[in-house]
Amino acid sequence: NKGYGFAQCIVYALGAGAGFTLALVLMAGLREKLELASVPDVVRGTALALMLAGLLSVTFMGFAGLGG
Repeated sequence: NKGYGFAQCIVYALGAGAGFTLALVLMAGLREKLELASVPDVVRGTALALMLAGLLSVTFMGFAGLGG
């Protein structure tokens, strides 16, 4: 428990949902772009999705320190 009130909990939940939606939309958009690109057969499919997820996680971790 972080000691949040009811209104703060609602805002926190909405922010978490918005962040998750943003991550899903970004991942879907990047996967669509990469399907049209010439990518070696070795990294197509699951391997490419895992690499993309890793890059996105590193990117989002970079934003974690901006809040202060």
